[in-house]
Amino acid sequence: MGEAGAPRTVVLTGASDGIGAIAAENLVRDGHRVLVVGHSPEKTRAVAGRLGVAYAVADYTRLDDVRRLARHIRATCPDLDVLGNNAGAQFPRASLTEDGFERTFQVNYLAPFLLTWLLRDLLLARRGAVVTTASAAARMFGRLDVDDLTGVRHFSSARAYGPFRAYGNAKIATILFTRALHHRYRDDGLSAVAVSPGIVATNFGREMGPLYDLAFRSPLGRVLADPESGGRLLADFLAGTPGRDWRSGQLYGTRHTVVRTNPQAYDPALELYLWTRTLEMLDLSE
Repeated sequence: MGEAGAPRTVVLTGASDGIGAIAAENLVRDGHRVLVVGHSPEKTRAVAGRLGVAYAVADYTRLDDVRRLARHIRATCPDLDVLGNNAGAQFPRASLTEDGFERTFQVNYLAPFLLTWLLRDLLLARRGAVVTTASAAARMFGRLDVDDLTGVRHFSSARAYGPFRAYGNAKIATILFTRALHHRYRDDGLSAVAVSPGIVATNFGREMGPLYDLAFRSPLGRVLADPESGGRLLADFLAGTPGRDWRSGQLYGTRHTVVRTNPQAYDPALELYLWTRTLEMLDLSE
């Protein structure tokens, strides 16, 4: 990945809005090369135009879009130093994607896993890093069921579906993924870290409807983290040097310190099981 402070090539997903767009702006200002990736063509193009960088568009509810994105990155960013898995979403109703997975689980976990997997050789060649955005929802709402990892059975009806639990489950999975990357690839030079920016007042929950939006405008909104601080935090880890600025395999919070989360995120048996099952779900092999 080069010397500390040297310009890096960073691919940042979820960069068309919120903390992702702010993180991209901070990285570009500090001299790093950034490819911004977003869901909305209009927003992603606007952010890229404002920053003077390249962009790509991908819909994480379609895994073929993720595969296409990986091919684009391989063609345009062979010197990839850092992959920022920041894309995510929360949905108010249960639904399956065309790939057959619960939508929240796919967008927040399966799609980032697949993208990372398809780019891992580039990252290993550069002794690179994977920085993934986590969430306090993992600790507050998550409870992974090993018999129903994606939540398809548990969330099979609108009445049973819990959007916060679904999101929390996906975020437990992303932290387990971060730890698995560390344990499997650290000796080969790949570093991985998860970053929880706090509950940030952005457009992230726009799909959740008017009540969610109302909460952000209520007194609750005054205790939320502002997007600027969340974006700067994310940029600090994307530009940081593993081993000096952060420790691989850990979860960091808003004070740039290691924080604890849901106990399931530290279960080595669950980590192994999730890794193995994810490869099966995505039809991948080691």
